Amino acid sequence: MKDLINKIEKKEAIVGIIGLGYVGLPLLIRFAEEGFRVIGFDIDEKKVKKLNKKVSYIHHISSRLLEKIGDKFIATTDFRRLNEPDCILICVPTPLTEKKEPDLRYIERTVELIKQRLRKGQLIILESTTYPGTTEELILGKLSQTGLKVGKDFFLAFSPEREDPGNKKFSTKSIPKIVGGVTSNCTKVSSLLYSKIIDKVIEVSSPKVAELTKLLENIYRSVNIALVNELKILANKMGIDIWEVIDAAATKPFGFTPFYPGPGLGGHCIPIDPFYLSWKAKEFDFPTRFIQLSGEINTSIPYYVVERVIDALNKQKKSLNGAKILILGVAYKRDVDDMRESPALTIINILKDKGAEVIYNDPYIPKLMPTRRYNFNMESVELSEELLSSIDAAIIVTDHSVYNYSWIVEHSPLIIDTRNATKDVKNGREKIVRA
Repeated sequence: MKDLINKIEKKEAIVGIIGLGYVGLPLLIRFAEEGFRVIGFDIDEKKVKKLNKKVSYIHHISSRLLEKIGDKFIATTDFRRLNEPDCILICVPTPLTEKKEPDLRYIERTVELIKQRLRKGQLIILESTTYPGTTEELILGKLSQTGLKVGKDFFLAFSPEREDPGNKKFSTKSIPKIVGGVTSNCTKVSSLLYSKIIDKVIEVSSPKVAELTKLLENIYRSVNIALVNELKILANKMGIDIWEVIDAAATKPFGFTPFYPGPGLGGHCIPIDPFYLSWKAKEFDFPTRFIQLSGEINTSIPYYVVERVIDALNKQKKSLNGAKILILGVAYKRDVDDMRESPALTIINILKDKGAEVIYNDPYIPKLMPTRRYNFNMESVELSEELLSSIDAAIIVTDHSVYNYSWIVEHSPLIIDTRNATKDVKNGREKIVRA
Protein backbone atom coordinates (compact mmCIF):
# COMPACT_ATOMS: atom_id res chain seq x y z
CA MET A 1 0.00 0.00 0.00
CA LYS A 2 2.84 2.39 0.84
CA ASP A 3 4.36 1.84 -2.61
CA LEU A 4 1.06 2.66 -4.34
CA ILE A 5 0.50 5.75 -2.20
CA ASN A 6 4.04 6.89 -2.95
CA LYS A 7 3.48 6.42 -6.69
CA ILE A 8 0.22 8.36 -6.60
CA GLU A 9 1.75 11.19 -4.54
CA LYS A 10 4.59 11.53 -7.02
CA LYS A 11 2.19 11.08 -9.97
CA GLU A 12 4.27 8.12 -11.07
CA ALA A 13 1.30 5.71 -10.90
CA ILE A 14 0.09 4.54 -14.31
CA VAL A 15 -3.67 4.97 -14.66
CA GLY A 16 -5.71 2.62 -16.83
CA ILE A 17 -9.21 3.63 -17.93
CA ILE A 18 -11.52 1.01 -19.42
CA GLY A 19 -14.23 2.48 -21.64
CA LEU A 20 -13.40 5.72 -23.44
CA GLY A 21 -16.83 7.26 -23.83
CA TYR A 22 -18.55 10.22 -22.19
CA VAL A 23 -17.21 9.19 -18.75
CA GLY A 24 -13.85 7.59 -19.49
CA LEU A 25 -12.45 10.13 -21.94
CA PRO A 26 -12.82 13.18 -19.64
CA LEU A 27 -11.08 11.20 -16.88
CA LEU A 28 -8.27 10.21 -19.23
CA ILE A 29 -7.74 13.87 -20.11
CA ARG A 30 -7.80 15.04 -16.47
CA PHE A 31 -5.21 12.48 -15.32
CA ALA A 32 -2.96 13.28 -18.27
CA GLU A 33 -3.35 17.03 -17.65
CA GLU A 34 -2.06 16.51 -14.11
CA GLY A 35 0.99 14.61 -15.35
CA PHE A 36 -0.07 10.98 -14.93
CA ARG A 37 0.70 8.45 -17.62
CA VAL A 38 -2.59 7.00 -18.84
CA ILE A 39 -3.51 3.89 -20.82
CA GLY A 40 -7.00 4.01 -22.29
CA PHE A 41 -8.68 0.68 -23.08
CA ASP A 42 -11.62 0.28 -25.46
CA ILE A 43 -13.01 -2.44 -27.71
CA ASP A 44 -13.80 0.09 -30.46
CA GLU A 45 -10.82 0.19 -32.84
CA LYS A 46 -12.10 3.37 -34.54
CA LYS A 47 -12.12 5.25 -31.22
CA VAL A 48 -8.65 4.02 -30.35
CA LYS A 49 -7.20 5.06 -33.71
CA LYS A 50 -8.74 8.52 -33.46
CA LEU A 51 -7.43 9.05 -29.92
CA ASN A 52 -3.92 8.02 -30.87
CA LYS A 53 -4.11 10.61 -33.67
CA LYS A 54 -5.30 13.15 -31.04
CA VAL A 55 -8.75 13.41 -32.63
CA SER A 56 -11.84 13.62 -30.40
CA TYR A 57 -15.05 11.82 -31.38
CA ILE A 58 -17.19 13.60 -28.77
CA HIS A 59 -18.54 17.01 -29.77
CA HIS A 60 -18.08 18.88 -26.48
CA ILE A 61 -14.52 17.55 -25.99
CA SER A 62 -12.07 19.46 -28.17
CA SER A 63 -9.27 17.68 -30.03
CA ARG A 64 -7.04 20.50 -28.74
CA LEU A 65 -7.26 18.96 -25.27
CA LEU A 66 -5.86 15.71 -26.63
CA GLU A 67 -3.10 17.56 -28.47
CA LYS A 68 -2.11 19.42 -25.27
CA ILE A 69 -1.61 16.24 -23.24
CA GLY A 70 0.51 14.83 -26.06
CA ASP A 71 2.38 11.66 -25.19
CA LYS A 72 0.95 11.38 -21.67
CA PHE A 73 -1.58 8.82 -22.88
CA ILE A 74 -2.02 5.97 -25.28
CA ALA A 75 -5.21 4.19 -26.33
CA THR A 76 -5.35 0.48 -27.04
CA THR A 77 -7.65 -2.47 -27.70
CA ASP A 78 -5.08 -4.84 -26.18
CA PHE A 79 -6.51 -5.83 -22.79
CA ARG A 80 -3.49 -8.04 -22.13
CA ARG A 81 -1.86 -4.80 -20.97
CA LEU A 82 -4.15 -4.58 -17.91
CA ASN A 83 -1.25 -5.69 -15.72
CA GLU A 84 0.58 -2.43 -16.53
CA PRO A 85 -1.63 0.18 -14.80
CA ASP A 86 -1.33 0.69 -11.05
CA CYS A 87 -4.86 2.10 -10.91
CA ILE A 88 -7.71 0.87 -13.12
CA LEU A 89 -10.99 2.76 -13.54
CA ILE A 90 -13.95 0.87 -15.04
CA CYS A 91 -16.20 3.14 -17.12
CA VAL A 92 -18.20 0.68 -19.21
CA PRO A 93 -21.93 0.86 -20.08
CA THR A 94 -24.60 -0.56 -17.76
CA PRO A 95 -27.75 -0.68 -19.92
CA LEU A 96 -31.05 -2.46 -19.36
CA THR A 97 -32.29 -5.65 -21.00
CA GLU A 98 -35.51 -5.65 -23.04
CA LYS A 99 -37.29 -6.60 -19.79
CA LYS A 100 -35.80 -3.53 -18.05
CA GLU A 101 -33.48 -5.59 -15.88
CA PRO A 102 -29.81 -4.72 -15.23
CA ASP A 103 -27.46 -5.80 -18.01
CA LEU A 104 -24.08 -6.22 -16.33
CA ARG A 105 -22.34 -8.19 -19.07
CA TYR A 106 -19.90 -5.34 -19.82
CA ILE A 107 -18.83 -5.14 -16.18
CA GLU A 108 -18.61 -8.92 -15.94
CA ARG A 109 -16.42 -9.22 -19.04
CA THR A 110 -14.19 -6.37 -17.88
CA VAL A 111 -13.72 -7.84 -14.41
CA GLU A 112 -12.85 -11.22 -15.93
CA LEU A 113 -10.12 -9.56 -18.00
CA ILE A 114 -8.78 -7.72 -14.95
CA LYS A 115 -8.88 -10.92 -12.89
CA GLN A 116 -6.65 -12.72 -15.40
CA ARG A 117 -3.91 -10.11 -14.91
CA LEU A 118 -4.49 -8.77 -11.40
CA ARG A 119 -1.27 -8.21 -9.49
CA LYS A 120 -0.35 -7.04 -6.03
CA GLY A 121 -0.59 -3.31 -5.45
CA GLN A 122 -3.30 -2.56 -8.03
CA LEU A 123 -6.30 -0.33 -7.34
CA ILE A 124 -9.60 -1.11 -9.09
CA ILE A 125 -12.43 1.46 -9.10
CA LEU A 126 -15.85 0.96 -10.65
CA GLU A 127 -17.46 4.16 -11.99
CA SER A 128 -20.33 2.61 -13.97
CA THR A 129 -23.74 3.18 -12.42
CA THR A 130 -25.25 0.04 -10.92
CA TYR A 131 -27.33 -1.33 -8.04
CA PRO A 132 -26.08 -1.33 -4.42
CA GLY A 133 -23.93 -4.38 -3.81
CA THR A 134 -22.40 -4.79 -7.27
CA THR A 135 -18.86 -3.84 -6.26
CA GLU A 136 -18.72 -6.26 -3.34
CA GLU A 137 -20.94 -9.05 -4.67
CA LEU A 138 -19.77 -9.22 -8.27
CA ILE A 139 -16.33 -7.62 -8.54
CA LEU A 140 -14.86 -8.52 -5.15
CA GLY A 141 -16.14 -12.07 -5.49
CA LYS A 142 -14.36 -12.57 -8.80
CA LEU A 143 -11.10 -10.82 -7.90
CA SER A 144 -10.84 -12.68 -4.59
CA GLN A 145 -10.67 -15.93 -6.56
CA THR A 146 -7.09 -14.97 -7.42
CA GLY A 147 -6.10 -15.56 -3.79
CA LEU A 148 -5.13 -11.91 -3.35
CA LYS A 149 -6.60 -10.14 -0.30
CA VAL A 150 -8.61 -6.96 -0.70
CA GLY A 151 -7.31 -4.01 1.32
CA LYS A 152 -3.89 -5.64 1.54
CA ASP A 153 -2.82 -7.08 -1.82
CA PHE A 154 -5.20 -5.09 -4.01
CA PHE A 155 -7.68 -2.28 -3.46
CA LEU A 156 -11.30 -1.97 -4.62
CA ALA A 157 -13.79 0.91 -4.51
CA PHE A 158 -16.85 2.43 -6.16
CA SER A 159 -16.89 6.05 -7.24
CA PRO A 160 -19.96 7.07 -9.27
CA GLU A 161 -19.48 9.11 -12.42
CA ARG A 162 -21.15 12.50 -12.35
CA GLU A 163 -20.54 13.66 -15.91
CA ASP A 164 -22.97 16.11 -17.47
CA PRO A 165 -22.01 16.38 -21.17
CA GLY A 166 -22.07 19.92 -22.48
CA ASN A 167 -22.37 21.56 -19.05
CA LYS A 168 -20.30 24.74 -19.24
CA LYS A 169 -20.63 25.56 -15.54
CA PHE A 170 -19.28 22.33 -14.05
CA SER A 171 -16.38 20.20 -15.28
CA THR A 172 -14.81 16.90 -14.26
CA LYS A 173 -12.37 18.84 -12.09
CA SER A 174 -14.98 20.91 -10.26
CA ILE A 175 -17.68 18.26 -9.67
CA PRO A 176 -17.18 16.71 -6.18
CA LYS A 177 -16.28 13.01 -6.25
CA ILE A 178 -17.89 10.37 -4.02
CA VAL A 179 -15.66 7.44 -3.00
CA GLY A 180 -16.57 4.29 -1.09
CA GLY A 181 -13.96 1.56 -0.61
CA VAL A 182 -14.43 -2.07 0.41
CA THR A 183 -11.99 -1.44 3.28
CA SER A 184 -10.64 1.72 4.89
CA ASN A 185 -7.37 1.22 3.01
CA CYS A 186 -9.31 0.99 -0.26
CA THR A 187 -11.10 4.24 0.48
CA LYS A 188 -7.87 5.97 1.47
CA VAL A 189 -6.01 5.03 -1.71
CA SER A 190 -8.96 5.80 -4.01
CA SER A 191 -9.56 9.16 -2.36
CA LEU A 192 -5.91 10.06 -2.73
CA LEU A 193 -5.95 9.20 -6.43
CA TYR A 194 -8.98 11.35 -7.20
CA SER A 195 -7.68 14.23 -5.08
CA LYS A 196 -4.93 14.67 -7.65
CA ILE A 197 -7.40 15.54 -10.41
CA ILE A 198 -10.60 16.72 -8.67
CA ASP A 199 -11.08 19.68 -6.35
CA LYS A 200 -13.16 17.93 -3.69
CA VAL A 201 -13.42 14.25 -2.73
CA ILE A 202 -16.10 12.99 -0.33
CA GLU A 203 -15.46 9.67 1.41
CA VAL A 204 -18.42 7.46 2.37
CA SER A 205 -18.47 4.34 4.52
CA SER A 206 -18.89 1.67 1.84
CA PRO A 207 -19.33 0.97 -1.89
CA LYS A 208 -23.05 0.35 -1.25
CA VAL A 209 -23.48 3.88 0.08
CA ALA A 210 -21.68 5.29 -2.96
CA GLU A 211 -23.74 3.11 -5.33
CA LEU A 212 -27.05 4.19 -3.78
CA THR A 213 -25.92 7.83 -3.74
CA LYS A 214 -25.63 7.80 -7.52
CA LEU A 215 -29.05 6.17 -7.91
CA LEU A 216 -30.65 8.68 -5.53
CA GLU A 217 -29.27 11.60 -7.55
CA ASN A 218 -30.88 10.34 -10.76
CA ILE A 219 -34.08 9.00 -9.19
CA TYR A 220 -34.60 12.43 -7.61
CA ARG A 221 -34.47 13.95 -11.09
CA SER A 222 -36.65 11.23 -12.63
CA VAL A 223 -39.41 11.68 -10.03
CA ASN A 224 -39.43 15.47 -10.33
CA ILE A 225 -39.42 15.38 -14.13
CA ALA A 226 -42.35 12.94 -14.01
CA LEU A 227 -44.19 15.38 -11.75
CA VAL A 228 -43.80 18.34 -14.12
CA ASN A 229 -44.56 16.17 -17.15
CA GLU A 230 -47.83 15.12 -15.56
CA LEU A 231 -48.61 18.73 -14.61
CA LYS A 232 -47.81 19.76 -18.19
CA ILE A 233 -50.61 17.54 -19.48
CA LEU A 234 -53.06 18.92 -16.93
CA ALA A 235 -51.97 22.50 -17.59
CA ASN A 236 -52.51 22.05 -21.33
CA LYS A 237 -56.06 20.87 -20.65
CA MET A 238 -56.62 23.91 -18.41
CA GLY A 239 -55.14 26.33 -20.92
CA ILE A 240 -52.25 27.24 -18.61
CA ASP A 241 -48.61 27.71 -19.65
CA ILE A 242 -46.73 25.23 -17.41
CA TRP A 243 -43.36 26.89 -18.18
CA GLU A 244 -44.66 30.21 -16.94
CA VAL A 245 -45.92 28.48 -13.79
CA ILE A 246 -42.54 26.84 -13.13
CA ASP A 247 -40.62 30.08 -13.70
CA ALA A 248 -42.96 31.88 -11.31
CA ALA A 249 -42.56 29.17 -8.65
CA ALA A 250 -38.77 29.33 -9.07
CA THR A 251 -38.77 32.89 -7.73
CA LYS A 252 -39.30 31.42 -4.25
CA PRO A 253 -35.84 31.57 -2.64
CA PHE A 254 -36.27 28.37 -0.61
CA GLY A 255 -38.02 25.01 -0.76
CA PHE A 256 -38.36 24.78 -4.55
CA THR A 257 -36.06 23.54 -7.31
CA PRO A 258 -37.27 24.07 -10.89
CA PHE A 259 -37.60 21.05 -13.17
CA TYR A 260 -38.92 21.41 -16.69
CA PRO A 261 -41.08 19.09 -18.81
CA GLY A 262 -40.06 17.72 -22.18
CA PRO A 263 -40.71 14.97 -24.74
CA GLY A 264 -39.60 12.19 -22.38
CA LEU A 265 -36.39 11.13 -20.68
CA GLY A 266 -33.11 10.52 -22.47
CA GLY A 267 -29.44 9.84 -21.81
CA HIS A 268 -27.71 6.93 -20.19
CA CYS A 269 -28.69 7.73 -16.60
CA ILE A 270 -32.17 8.98 -15.76
CA PRO A 271 -34.18 6.59 -18.00
CA ILE A 272 -32.15 3.60 -16.78
CA ASP A 273 -30.83 4.02 -13.24
CA PRO A 274 -34.18 3.90 -11.36
CA PHE A 275 -34.83 0.43 -12.76
CA TYR A 276 -31.53 -0.81 -11.29
CA LEU A 277 -32.79 0.00 -7.80
CA SER A 278 -36.31 -1.31 -8.47
CA TRP A 279 -34.81 -4.61 -9.62
CA LYS A 280 -32.56 -4.91 -6.57
CA ALA A 281 -35.41 -3.96 -4.22
CA LYS A 282 -37.30 -7.11 -5.26
CA GLU A 283 -34.63 -9.11 -3.41
CA PHE A 284 -35.94 -7.50 -0.22
CA ASP A 285 -39.67 -7.92 -1.10
CA PHE A 286 -39.94 -4.16 -1.32
CA PRO A 287 -41.98 -2.55 -4.12
CA THR A 288 -40.54 0.82 -5.15
CA ARG A 289 -43.91 2.26 -6.12
CA PHE A 290 -42.86 5.90 -6.36
CA ILE A 291 -39.94 5.05 -8.65
CA GLN A 292 -42.02 2.76 -10.84
CA LEU A 293 -44.80 5.33 -11.18
CA SER A 294 -42.38 8.05 -12.28
CA GLY A 295 -40.92 5.63 -14.82
CA GLU A 296 -44.37 4.90 -16.22
CA ILE A 297 -45.20 8.60 -16.55
CA ASN A 298 -41.94 9.50 -18.25
CA THR A 299 -42.18 6.51 -20.59
CA SER A 300 -45.67 7.63 -21.67
CA ILE A 301 -44.68 11.19 -22.64
CA PRO A 302 -43.51 10.42 -26.24
CA TYR A 303 -46.98 8.93 -26.85
CA TYR A 304 -48.55 12.13 -25.50
CA VAL A 305 -46.40 14.19 -27.89
CA VAL A 306 -47.69 12.17 -30.84
CA GLU A 307 -51.26 12.63 -29.61
CA ARG A 308 -50.70 16.40 -29.66
CA VAL A 309 -49.38 16.12 -33.22
CA ILE A 310 -52.49 14.17 -34.26
CA ASP A 311 -54.80 16.76 -32.64
CA ALA A 312 -52.94 19.66 -34.26
CA LEU A 313 -53.10 18.04 -37.72
CA ASN A 314 -56.80 17.24 -37.24
CA LYS A 315 -57.52 20.94 -36.68
CA GLN A 316 -55.97 21.54 -40.09
CA LYS A 317 -58.14 18.70 -41.52
CA LYS A 318 -55.06 16.52 -42.06
CA SER A 319 -54.28 12.94 -41.05
CA LEU A 320 -51.04 11.76 -39.46
CA ASN A 321 -51.12 8.81 -41.86
CA GLY A 322 -49.22 10.08 -44.89
CA ALA A 323 -48.16 13.35 -43.25
CA LYS A 324 -44.57 14.54 -43.64
CA ILE A 325 -43.13 15.18 -40.19
CA LEU A 326 -39.78 16.82 -39.44
CA ILE A 327 -38.07 16.00 -36.14
CA LEU A 328 -35.85 18.84 -34.96
CA GLY A 329 -33.13 17.38 -32.73
CA VAL A 330 -32.57 13.70 -31.92
CA ALA A 331 -29.89 14.13 -29.23
CA TYR A 332 -31.21 13.49 -25.73
CA LYS A 333 -30.28 17.00 -24.60
CA ARG A 334 -29.31 20.39 -25.98
CA ASP A 335 -26.00 20.89 -27.81
CA VAL A 336 -24.59 17.37 -27.40
CA ASP A 337 -24.00 14.55 -29.89
CA ASP A 338 -25.38 11.82 -27.62
CA MET A 339 -28.58 10.06 -28.70
CA ARG A 340 -28.61 7.29 -26.08
CA GLU A 341 -32.18 6.54 -24.94
CA SER A 342 -33.35 9.74 -26.65
CA PRO A 343 -37.15 10.18 -26.62
CA ALA A 344 -36.81 11.30 -30.25
CA LEU A 345 -36.24 7.68 -31.24
CA THR A 346 -39.47 6.55 -29.61
CA ILE A 347 -41.37 9.44 -31.19
CA ILE A 348 -39.98 8.57 -34.64
CA ASN A 349 -40.97 4.94 -34.16
CA ILE A 350 -44.55 5.81 -33.11
CA LEU A 351 -44.95 8.23 -36.02
CA LYS A 352 -43.70 5.66 -38.52
CA ASP A 353 -46.02 3.00 -37.09
CA LYS A 354 -48.93 5.37 -37.65
CA GLY A 355 -48.02 5.89 -41.29
CA ALA A 356 -46.19 9.21 -41.19
CA GLU A 357 -43.25 10.05 -43.42
CA VAL A 358 -40.53 11.06 -40.95
CA ILE A 359 -37.34 13.03 -41.58
CA TYR A 360 -35.01 14.65 -39.05
CA ASN A 361 -32.40 17.34 -38.62
CA ASP A 362 -29.72 17.42 -35.95
CA PRO A 363 -26.49 19.41 -36.44
CA TYR A 364 -24.65 17.10 -34.04
CA ILE A 365 -25.92 13.71 -35.22
CA PRO A 366 -25.54 13.30 -39.00
CA LYS A 367 -26.80 9.71 -38.99
CA LEU A 368 -29.00 7.62 -36.69
CA MET A 369 -26.94 4.64 -35.61
CA PRO A 370 -28.59 1.34 -34.59
CA THR A 371 -29.59 1.18 -30.91
CA ARG A 372 -30.81 -1.49 -28.53
CA ARG A 373 -34.38 -1.01 -29.80
CA TYR A 374 -34.28 0.84 -33.11
CA ASN A 375 -32.53 0.81 -36.46
CA PHE A 376 -34.00 3.54 -38.67
CA ASN A 377 -31.15 3.99 -41.19
CA MET A 378 -31.85 7.74 -41.43
CA GLU A 379 -29.57 10.70 -42.11
CA SER A 380 -30.02 14.31 -41.06
CA VAL A 381 -31.58 16.51 -43.75
CA GLU A 382 -30.47 20.06 -44.41
CA LEU A 383 -32.84 22.77 -43.26
CA SER A 384 -34.07 25.18 -45.92
CA GLU A 385 -37.10 27.33 -46.60
CA GLU A 386 -38.12 24.88 -49.31
CA LEU A 387 -37.89 21.89 -46.94
CA LEU A 388 -39.82 23.61 -44.13
CA SER A 389 -42.60 24.65 -46.48
CA SER A 390 -42.91 21.07 -47.78
CA ILE A 391 -43.64 19.44 -44.41
CA ASP A 392 -46.94 19.11 -42.59
CA ALA A 393 -45.44 19.65 -39.13
CA ALA A 394 -42.12 20.06 -37.31
CA ILE A 395 -41.62 18.67 -33.81
CA ILE A 396 -39.00 20.39 -31.66
CA VAL A 397 -37.67 17.46 -29.62
CA THR A 398 -34.21 18.84 -28.76
CA ASP A 399 -33.81 22.58 -28.28
CA HIS A 400 -30.33 23.03 -29.76
CA SER A 401 -29.11 26.60 -29.36
CA VAL A 402 -27.96 26.77 -33.00
CA TYR A 403 -31.53 26.64 -34.30
CA ASN A 404 -33.09 29.90 -35.48
CA TYR A 405 -36.56 29.32 -34.09
CA SER A 406 -38.09 32.48 -35.51
CA TRP A 407 -36.98 31.43 -38.99
CA ILE A 408 -38.21 27.87 -38.47
CA VAL A 409 -41.65 29.07 -37.33
CA GLU A 410 -41.87 31.58 -40.18
CA HIS A 411 -41.41 28.96 -42.88
CA SER A 412 -43.15 25.94 -41.28
CA PRO A 413 -46.91 25.32 -41.47
CA LEU A 414 -47.11 23.84 -37.95
CA ILE A 415 -44.74 23.58 -34.97
CA ILE A 416 -45.08 21.13 -32.09
CA ASP A 417 -42.84 22.51 -29.32
CA THR A 418 -41.93 20.05 -26.55
CA ARG A 419 -39.20 22.23 -24.98
CA ASN A 420 -40.65 25.76 -24.87
CA ALA A 421 -37.93 26.61 -27.41
CA THR A 422 -40.19 29.07 -29.21
CA LYS A 423 -41.01 31.16 -26.13
CA ASP A 424 -39.31 34.26 -27.57
CA VAL A 425 -40.74 33.92 -31.08
CA LYS A 426 -43.01 36.91 -31.80
CA ASN A 427 -44.53 36.18 -35.20
CA GLY A 428 -46.48 33.10 -36.21
CA ARG A 429 -47.46 32.03 -32.72
CA GLU A 430 -50.74 30.72 -34.06
CA LYS A 431 -48.72 27.93 -35.70
CA ILE A 432 -47.17 26.77 -32.41
CA VAL A 433 -48.65 23.96 -30.34
CA ARG A 434 -47.14 23.05 -26.96
CA ALA A 435 -46.63 19.37 -26.19
